[in-house]
Amino acid sequence: MRQICIDCEGPITKNDNALELCQHFLPQGGDFFSLISRYDDFLADIVRKKGYRAGNTLSFILPFLKAASVTNKKIIDFSRRGLLLISGAERMLPRLAEKIPTFIISTSYRPYVQALCDKIKFPFRNTYSTYLDLDKYHLAPEEADELNRLLDEVLKLTPIQISGVKNRTGLSAPSRKTVTRLNEIFFREIPGMSCGRMLEEVQPLGGKEKAKAILDLLRKTGSAASEIMYIGDSITDVQALELVKTEGGVAVSFNGNRYALRAAQVACVSADFLPLRILGEIFHRDGKEGLEKILRQGLRNMEDKVQEELSSLKPRPELNIINENNLEILISKSESMRKCVRGEKIGTLG
Repeated sequence: MRQICIDCEGPITKNDNALELCQHFLPQGGDFFSLISRYDDFLADIVRKKGYRAGNTLSFILPFLKAASVTNKKIIDFSRRGLLLISGAERMLPRLAEKIPTFIISTSYRPYVQALCDKIKFPFRNTYSTYLDLDKYHLAPEEADELNRLLDEVLKLTPIQISGVKNRTGLSAPSRKTVTRLNEIFFREIPGMSCGRMLEEVQPLGGKEKAKAILDLLRKTGSAASEIMYIGDSITDVQALELVKTEGGVAVSFNGNRYALRAAQVACVSADFLPLRILGEIFHRDGKEGLEKILRQGLRNMEDKVQEELSSLKPRPELNIINENNLEILISKSESMRKCVRGEKIGTLG
């Protein structure tokens, strides 16, 4: 049975909910989140720290949000108010889900995914996300003070530059100093506090955990990975994309960054959800071979109805099979559209 698995932030929504929570509740929260997110990318992609999962930013920021008196209700209310959908997603995702079993696999906190499901009338039972219950943790006043002090210290650190870096020795001296201090904070100092439980107990659904979610879904539905189309856009999707690609399914990058594109087979560059609906419908009808045949022929050879739909979009979407010859130009186009659709701040995150 063919199925679609789709990430939430990027393919469906424009938000980066965790970034926006930091921006709203923490002083200079956007800068703080960006620095921690780059540190996350360094640990996941450059040094490939053993046992580390991409997306751990979502656990790193929690003690600081707790110190800012953030509660479950505040997260839920903020997520509902701030929900921003990719053009066409609210109408087309439910339409696609009527034709082919569709599941959301997201690193996002569960309250945000619940808000999305409520908004677009998507079944919450068909989702995987990061479980969060911030209210169950108690923070002593002295720990809150220490976390606020650490927040101030982190904001004074030099941002980590990892472009072109292949290992830790390739970092600049200021970047190495930042990494060393963050290692101390997140792997020694905070774990030594009572709030360190958050880092241990909140397990972000990113990287390998997304691949595990696909395997769990396959056990429940009795399908094979070769019958999956997975749609993602970031470093947290890499293992899921690679799993589906390796097992003979279809791995799609939607306005993905370089991490996602290098792991995917198909690149979709679009400001609208429509091409994803079209890809899903073709996959449902014709399978992987039929989809690849249509993509090789080019968008202009698609049936008239599809041509008419696509021609209504400005700029015109691009759908390409990824290969060594077009990878770099697709990275450039995709990352540019990513920033255009979701904003510069979110678009530059891993």
